[in-house]
Amino acid sequence: MIVDIPDLIAKRASLSADKVALEDAATGRTLTYAALDARAARAAALLAARGVGKGDRVAILSRNRLEFFELLFGCARLGAILVPLNWRMPPAELDGLIADAGPSLLFHGAEEEEAAAGLAAPPPAVHLDRDYPAALEAAPAGTWRGLWPAAETWYLIYTSGTTGRPKGVIYTYRMAVANYVNIGAAIGLASTDTTLSFLPNFHTAGINLHALPTLIAGGRVIVMHGYDGDAMIALLEARRLDTLFAVPTVYQSLLDHPRFAAAPLGHVRHWGCGGAPLPDALAVRCRDLGVRVCNGMGMTETGPTAFLVDPADAWERIGSVGTPQLLCSARIVDEQDRPLPDGTVGDLQFAGPGITPGYWRNEEATRAAFTADGWLRSGDLARRDADGFYWIAGRRKEMFISGGENVYPAEVENVLSAHPDVLDAAVLAEADPKWGEVGRAFVQLAPNGARPDGAALDAFCRARLAPYKVPRRFDFVAEFPRTSAGKIQKHLLA
Repeated sequence: MIVDIPDLIAKRASLSADKVALEDAATGRTLTYAALDARAARAAALLAARGVGKGDRVAILSRNRLEFFELLFGCARLGAILVPLNWRMPPAELDGLIADAGPSLLFHGAEEEEAAAGLAAPPPAVHLDRDYPAALEAAPAGTWRGLWPAAETWYLIYTSGTTGRPKGVIYTYRMAVANYVNIGAAIGLASTDTTLSFLPNFHTAGINLHALPTLIAGGRVIVMHGYDGDAMIALLEARRLDTLFAVPTVYQSLLDHPRFAAAPLGHVRHWGCGGAPLPDALAVRCRDLGVRVCNGMGMTETGPTAFLVDPADAWERIGSVGTPQLLCSARIVDEQDRPLPDGTVGDLQFAGPGITPGYWRNEEATRAAFTADGWLRSGDLARRDADGFYWIAGRRKEMFISGGENVYPAEVENVLSAHPDVLDAAVLAEADPKWGEVGRAFVQLAPNGARPDGAALDAFCRARLAPYKVPRRFDFVAEFPRTSAGKIQKHLLA
């Protein structure tokens, strides 16, 4: 068992001092591993000078930027805990996260200044654009701990809250190394790789897919403040990206971009997708361009890498999330946690060194999340086929029973998304006096699509689904409320 982990950036700086670690996509500014190492040391000194000690929380409210990683590694050297906050939240929502995490210091950028000022009980703040550069320059490099206890908390990621109040998921140093092994082995991560960090850093994918693993490997991370389709296409056209991880909504946007199809897409060695279900129709559009999008599935609580399809199977197994990665174990069980045979839909559970130990200051939620023998309850329903590939059926709490038959909304949503005039769909259950429950579909139309009526959508579904799965009602929405990972917030639809 790993007890202590060497300071990852100090180690990488000793191996690759002059290699570029980070690059700002907007300005072209770069930091070598030696520079990142030095600035992380000064960040630790800055934190200590502001009264931050071991175990204290440090919040950051900011778009993606190089300083995030300086503070991430600065906290590690001090033993402090970084808390990335969701800059999309209004102050009233941020107040709940601040109260839960209890940070002793808050870093924020110019774009987040108003939100920071609107907090009910704000901790002392450091303005990343106005105050941080001079404060960092004035801080001594110092000498900090060279070993990080594997089981110690490094940072907290608050869940997106698709159904309710976010919980602080604990991330340890062991989880970071396990995720590096899981995703690194899956995509063949190399020190020569360049990846793009554009998904928000308050989301696990923003940190871990693939920014932090690429830094551990000694590659280059281009940091983009947020999603910018034109800028991303320009990087693809310049053959600057070797790996790319995105959520389905980003792939949808790229496919609709007029320059995407003509870009040299073959230069990207690995295309990863997760965060939300990948519609089959979207995967087929990518296949038509020769792009092997590797669908996967993980959770904030799994570090996040759990499943990923191998590129060799990406086109033949559309719809599957692949197999459990190197340091992740998965099982499918019944409601009494008894293993189920292949082909049977059941509860999906996880185990391994990449799994969170629990939720920040929430023992009740932590107990509820794990089985008696230590497996994480994902809340997802899935099946494994005879070849060992896993297929997600949807969330257990979303499944409903219509006329005695189980209905999995994810299956119905996938069919609706295949309609040429439909961009996306969400299916919820509603009460019915005859059948107990029936489906209600919310449909977002494609930008240039016609508006099919309910009868046309009903016929489209009936040609592809059993009658009890077909929604009884179709409602149209201009757009869906989504989490940072692109998941539809169904509780807001109801």
